[in-house]
Amino acid sequence: MELTIVDDKEKIGPVESAVIKVIGVGGAGCNAVNRIIEDYNPQDVVFIAANTDLQALKRSQAETHLPLGRETTHGLGAGGNPKVGEDAANEQKDDIKEFIEGSDMVFITAGMGGGTGTGGAPVIAKIAKDMGILTVAVVTTPFDLEGPVRMQNALTGIERLKENVDALIVVPNQKLIEFAQVEKTVTMQEGFKIADGVLRDGILGIANLITSPGDINLDFADINTIMRGKGEAFMGIGEGKGENMAVDAITNALCNKVQENTDITGATGIILNITSGPDFTMPDLQKILNLVRSNADENVNLIFGHRVDETMKERVSVTIIATGFPPSQKSPSSHYSRPKVDKPNVVSSREWDAMQKVGISSSAAPRASTQIQSEGNAEWGNIEQPAIYRLRGKVPGIRTEE
Repeated sequence: MELTIVDDKEKIGPVESAVIKVIGVGGAGCNAVNRIIEDYNPQDVVFIAANTDLQALKRSQAETHLPLGRETTHGLGAGGNPKVGEDAANEQKDDIKEFIEGSDMVFITAGMGGGTGTGGAPVIAKIAKDMGILTVAVVTTPFDLEGPVRMQNALTGIERLKENVDALIVVPNQKLIEFAQVEKTVTMQEGFKIADGVLRDGILGIANLITSPGDINLDFADINTIMRGKGEAFMGIGEGKGENMAVDAITNALCNKVQENTDITGATGIILNITSGPDFTMPDLQKILNLVRSNADENVNLIFGHRVDETMKERVSVTIIATGFPPSQKSPSSHYSRPKVDKPNVVSSREWDAMQKVGISSSAAPRASTQIQSEGNAEWGNIEQPAIYRLRGKVPGIRTEE
């Protein structure tokens, strides 16, 4: 049998690269997009900034600007209300579809807890996923100083986002600050820059797997296999230097200090990308693979790639993404407890009636009406404002401790 080898690029035709788009939703999401463009400006990724605040949107460095809620917010922002952010994104559904048409993979990045990102990101994610696009979200949760209401909003938004993405990476801002302050006091500006940087690293850590060719290559099909329909994911990036560079790199990647879920135990799908200098050896590779396999599920589908960077002498960088955790295992967002809010000094209707029977006057305790229902959407409610504050001034006697 005659074997014919075709070595003619024109006959083979051009190799199409995957179309990757990154959508920053809301203030934090758009800031993260700016950070990526300022620091790296990757040419193989399309950036879209989506926001209800037109003034903030004008400052975005993304090539595509997507105003959300032209009629809902009139360009003035969502006011920290996720329901407004949700309505604003729904208003622009056709525009969203048009902007992401033809994408193979869409990243959605947002800071959860505010209005536009929390309410809008799940809407955009659902549109992308329904179009058959591999949809990955990388989001943060609020700093403690932002208060319990904002955290409650964030947790609700994350639950909605989980339903509408293929993979979700959640990074708590508070953990970033606690980790950074081990070395120094962090200013507010530095804190937000750190948060932007983690969103940046999360997105580029995955996108570079596809766009940066190597001698053992990873492509979109590999990413699709590991991430499609897999739910919450673990991502770690680590570096090692010197004699133990391989072990140090993978150990640092596995011991991710800024994600709540720092364990890949039970992961059934793993993507591993290794970047090293030309001095990287087969025993180095074996050490990394052995450590990963020993921590994951025994039947893990492990896909790895390797590329050489001539500038990385005696250095190794490892990016690991783990998915497919068993349902019984705690996911990253399950580590967040619902914020506790001090109970207001209000008695129930049953207690009120009992007090009246024994002759306690109305001045002794306020009465809470069981007839008043929360305002806003039945699902979101007006969760930007605790119920007790929504009722103040509408029900005689309702008060809170100042």
